[in-house]
Amino acid sequence: MQSLLQTLSSMHLELAGLLALASLDHVAHRTAIKGTSSLLDIFVIAPGMHRQLRASDLSKGEFPACAAMTTGYVFRVENEATVLYLQNVGRTGHLTTLTVKDRSKHRRPDVMSSVSYFSAALLSIAVLYTLLTRQDWYAVSSIVFFMFARLANTTCIKRRATPGWFGQSEHGVKSALLVLLSRDRWVRIEGDTDDVKAVTSGSWLREPTSLESTASSAAALLVYLAAILVANASTFGQLLILVLLLGSAMLLGIANASTSVLSMKGRIIKVKSPPVEYTRRLALAKELVAEFKRTDCFVAMGMIQPSQEEELQKSYKGAVVM
Repeated sequence: MQSLLQTLSSMHLELAGLLALASLDHVAHRTAIKGTSSLLDIFVIAPGMHRQLRASDLSKGEFPACAAMTTGYVFRVENEATVLYLQNVGRTGHLTTLTVKDRSKHRRPDVMSSVSYFSAALLSIAVLYTLLTRQDWYAVSSIVFFMFARLANTTCIKRRATPGWFGQSEHGVKSALLVLLSRDRWVRIEGDTDDVKAVTSGSWLREPTSLESTASSAAALLVYLAAILVANASTFGQLLILVLLLGSAMLLGIANASTSVLSMKGRIIKVKSPPVEYTRRLALAKELVAEFKRTDCFVAMGMIQPSQEEELQKSYKGAVVM
């Protein structure tokens, strides 16, 4: 034990706090796939925590074209978190079918994801308790500053992620959307119209107020200040904070990777069936035309040429052409 303490005292870990400033998106990605932020987030101290409010940028500004195959309307999906999920589950040259349900009907939580995330929170609490018992006040202060920064960002996210405009309610009506993503990834979204609207209509996060912008800026400064305080902590405290940041990053990465569903505004989006490969986009269009007995939305989406429309309409004899 004495030799271990001597080894620790000879180590130079003054810059361990800089790991918190790493440009990792684990925290932001977790926020996007959960659709909001929770109080438990305050205790998850991981690298990149100051980038949480950039969660809406993870979809890289893509607003894919979308067709309501039951009505013929064409629009764009502007919910950044939904687009990110579609990008993650979509595969080039394949049609991936998703289903949307009310969250209360989802009874199968991702156990690995939940365990990993709770473990990350418990790790922070354990490290903070250890530092308190050793009275390493610089290290304790840095952890507390990290938590206050997370509290500020969590509050801003929860306020900005409140449900907004979904359009007129259409209770009992079913919808089927076709989303065309970049790199020829095609996604079909099925479910009750009200549920589908909730995850595709409007933006995910509303614009921040002046107070929220100020709070998020203060949170970023707190993270930088906490990283500076780590340099004044004891070597043992610096080592614990290093272990905390590395361990939380690993656990958070596992939690994100094992989350198979997207939570969004009281709804759940999940994969309904494995991706189906198509050799040509036209082949997919022909199949959908035959199923939904309409061509207008597929012409508007550029999936079929106007000159092909009349020929394809012959595939559903006796149907009314909209």
